Parts: sequence; C-alpha cells; structure tokens
Amino acid sequence: MTAVEVKERKPSNVANRYRFTRGDIAQGFRDADLIVERTYVTGRLHQAYMEPHATLAAIDPVTAAVTVYTSTQGQFYVRQEVADALDRPEQEVRVVPMTVGGGFGGKILLLEPMTAALAVAVRRPVRLVLTRQDDFFLSNPGPECEIHLKTGVTRDGTLTAFEAKLIFDAGAEPGAPASIAAILLGGYYRVPHLQIESLEVLTHKPPTGAYRAPGAPQATFAIESQMNIMAEQLGIDPIEFRLKNAAAQGDPMPNGRPWGKMGLRAVLETVRDHPKWQSREHGDGIGYGVAVGGWPGGVESAAACVRANTDGTFQVVIGAVDITGTATSMTLIAAEVLGVPPESIRVVTADTDQAPYAGMSAGSKTTYTVGSAVKQAAEDARRQILAIAASELEARQDDLEIRDGKVFVRGTPQRGLALAEIAKKSMSFGAKYAPVFGNGSVPAPKASPGFAAHIAKVHVDKDTGQVRLLDYAVIQDVGFAINPAAVEGQMRGGAVQGIGWGLFESMLYDGHGTLLTATFADYSIPRATDVPPMETVMVEVPSELGPFGAKGVGEPSVIPGGAAIANAIADAVGLRFTTLPITPARIAAAMHGELTDRQ
Repeated sequence: MTAVEVKERKPSNVANRYRFTRGDIAQGFRDADLIVERTYVTGRLHQAYMEPHATLAAIDPVTAAVTVYTSTQGQFYVRQEVADALDRPEQEVRVVPMTVGGGFGGKILLLEPMTAALAVAVRRPVRLVLTRQDDFFLSNPGPECEIHLKTGVTRDGTLTAFEAKLIFDAGAEPGAPASIAAILLGGYYRVPHLQIESLEVLTHKPPTGAYRAPGAPQATFAIESQMNIMAEQLGIDPIEFRLKNAAAQGDPMPNGRPWGKMGLRAVLETVRDHPKWQSREHGDGIGYGVAVGGWPGGVESAAACVRANTDGTFQVVIGAVDITGTATSMTLIAAEVLGVPPESIRVVTADTDQAPYAGMSAGSKTTYTVGSAVKQAAEDARRQILAIAASELEARQDDLEIRDGKVFVRGTPQRGLALAEIAKKSMSFGAKYAPVFGNGSVPAPKASPGFAAHIAKVHVDKDTGQVRLLDYAVIQDVGFAINPAAVEGQMRGGAVQGIGWGLFESMLYDGHGTLLTATFADYSIPRATDVPPMETVMVEVPSELGPFGAKGVGEPSVIPGGAAIANAIADAVGLRFTTLPITPARIAAAMHGELTDRQ
C-alpha cells in the first residue's frame, strides 16, 4: 500500500478533515523545558431558547406563491432553502420573519422546507409548532468535542510547540465547527511550531448546528486549562504568562491569516489590574479562575435604506431580524448621522419580498455589517437633505448643519428649514426635488475580532462536590458600545451560558443513540439562584471598520466561561477536571479517589 493510498483511504465516517501546520513541531518540543499533554472533552449542548421552533406556510390561491411565517434568525437563508426544496425560483417564495423567542444559532433553519412542502401538497395553510420534547429531539444542538492537546514551553514561559487533534461528533450530517475551533485553539497565543488536525465525524445521532460562538467554548476550555497548568508548573502568574505569549495584530492564525486589530492584550491587562483578581483571598474550598476567549468576527454583505417622511421622521428598512436589540442600535446609528432624536427613527425589518439583503442575525455581525449599511444609507439621506436645504436657503452644503429636526446655516440659526418642510418639498404634488431616499450597501468587510475574559470565584464542598459561584466578572473588548445597556445584557447573558457550559449542560444519550435528556426536567441549565453577583467591564478598542468603531459582542461573552470555572475549581480543590460539565458527582468521585485526572 502506497503513501498516497493511505492518505486517500480515510475512515468512512470522517466528513471533513482540516490540517494546519507551522514550523517544525519536533524541533518545537526539543526546545521546550516543559511539555504538558491532556485530553479535554465537552458535551453536546442545546441552545435552550425559550420559544420552541414554530413555522406556518400558506399558498396564494391565485399565484401559487408560497409565504412562510417563521421564527428565524436568517430569513434569506430560509427563502433559499425553501425554494430549493420546492424546485421554485426564489421570487415565488416569501419569508416573513416573526419575533424570535431566543435563538443562539439554533433558529436559522429547521422546519420551513417541510412545512412549505406540506402546504403545497394539501393546498391549505400548514402550521408546525414543536413541543419542548420535540425540540430537543429534532433541533440542531452544538456538538460534542474531544481535544487532545500537547504543548511545549521554556522555563521563562515562552511557548515553543503546539500540537492538537480535535474530534467533533457532528451527528448524522456534516456541520460541526471543526475548522474555526482549530483556528481559535492555536490562535490566541504566539507559538513558532504548530500542528493541528481537526476532524468532523458522523455518528448515529441527530445532526448538530451552531450554538453561540460555535467551536470556540470547546477550544477555549482546552487551551485555557492548559495555560493554567503550564503557568502553575512553571511558577508563573497565569495572567503574566498569557500576556507574555498573547497574539497581537498582524500575528498569523493557524490558517495563516493575520489577526486584525484586536483587544486581547487590553482585556488581559484589565483583568490583571481588576480588584477581584488583585484581592484574591483563599480559604477552605475557595478558588479563583480566569480564562480569556475570542471570536474572529462574523462578516457578510448587507444593505439598508433610509426613507424620509413628510412629518420629519424617518424609516430605516433592513432585512436583519432583531434578536438581540439590534433595532435599537440601528435607531441610534441613524439618529446620530441624521442629527435627529432617536424618537424620530423607526426601524422596520421587512420580509424577503421587500427587505434589502442582510444575511442572518448570527456570528456577532449584525451591528457590524447591517449597522454599517444603515450608517451609509443615513449618510446618503443626509446628503440629499442638505442638497435641498442648500438650494432653498441659497447656502453652501458645507455651511449647513442638522440639529433638533432642523437644517440651518451654521452661525445663523434663524436661517433654517425644518426637516418636515424639506421632506414635503420632495414629496408632494409638483415637488421640484426627488424624494429623500438613502441607500446603503456594503460588501463583507474584513473581520474585527473581539475578546473577553472571565474571573470566577467558587466555593467547592469537598464532601458533596457541590460548586457555588461566589463572584464573577466579565471583561470584554466591545469596540465601541453604541447601546451600552444592550452590550451589558449580551455580556451577562453570555456569561450565564458559560456557567451552563462549566457546571450544568450536556445532552446525554444511551448506547443506541436515544436522547435521555429531552426536557428541562432532565437537561439542566443555570437558574437565577445559580448566577452570582456579576460585574461587567467594557474595554473599548475601536474597530477600524464597524460603525463608529463598534464590533460584534454576542459571541465573545460566552467563550471563556467553562474554562474560567474549571480553573477556579482546580484552584479550590487541587484537581484538574478535563471534562465539561464539572458536576458534583464527578467532583465527589475525584475527591474520594475514584477519578484519576489529577493536575
């Protein structure tokens, strides 16, 4: 058997295989004074949205066009898939996105093609609403993952080698985030010699999909646990160890692409100086943990339009589904550009027949991409307004400004026109100006990475294994917080989901692949009483491309949670747990010598 034949004969259930290399891995380990090797395991997690999947499809009795009403994060993706399933052109499929009762990556597409096909078959409206149990069985949760990680480091704390193998259980269809997980696993820190292989394997389980920051919590649990192990064995402060090796703008990721402008170092420095980290006080069963995690930033093309109304108000029309309060951010962006109060702006998410393209509301990209299109459309509308005002006031556009719903000549506020007057001059019978209608359209920009760090303080009951979170801090680079309240909500919500990764959540199956945790009675998620006092700190490293310096904030906030909690538990009890979630039963077994995964 030749080497070529060996390469081509891969296991039948390996759907995708990714390899990333840099330098000479053998030389990297020869240069190391300390080599650490561990295997990390995470479970399959459901997105645990409050509203189960719900879809309604109807047929127009005259045109036979299909209209789909659905709870989705990506109406244009739904339209494409439904059109493909029905073998129809997209113009014959209309998708009306409904208010989404939680998504986290799990509400992009599921029931829509089947519901539409049934409606076509029976020529009547068809509604399909899942029960909670149905949703657990049929939806696309985040996949299980096993990561074998071997790292080398010198005595002074310089990383020399990084070798890893990741295996994602994708279920019955490809779709696990094997590539991005590998890129993040080896991307946070500088290392000259690197070798990563990441596999996506198929098993007899339901297919998996995206769950907030797909692939990142799994990869971060592995590397951030390993960083703490190395720091402890070298006797180096874990934050200083990270700062010494932290990647910076221009450094290559495992795939060779350079990091963009990033706030990793700024976040780590903020953690180092934070009172919760500076004032650590240990007691029996008390431990502190820290971890950092990042997201490269989602990108997609987007368009938007801004229309003036004759009363001086404006409508912003977009195709992005509001799932995280993004409509408020779009309102603030347009209001800032147009020089009007937010109350004068109304944001409308139109259906696929009327909306400009916006992709999906996912990947921490909605404000970053659609917000840029809205800003561009508002600037276009502003130029049109100033052109009309300049003509009417016999002034230069450069001498005009908009404030408080009025355009006036700078320095002479008595010379001005209300926005309502300008709009009427462009939208009335016999109007001499074209209607004010601003357009914005942007290609997929370069990504703007975002980083977050979590500090966790825990108490572990060494007899029962019960973990109680005593205190928590979320430090995150947010670029520029257009809507600080919404950003804080994202940071807190992501942190709670990170607590779920660390302590509670995993979908369990029997040997035949049957789900055993198909209700919230069996599948544990954090309760309000499980959430400790939590402080949020926004670090602003503005994006060079996002509107007003904004960048995506949804993904980074969940990523470090599991790792930070694992590091805190290790600090509290002296045992290193390499499987998430870290349950009381697992801790108690380890404390009584029934597990052997000691640091």
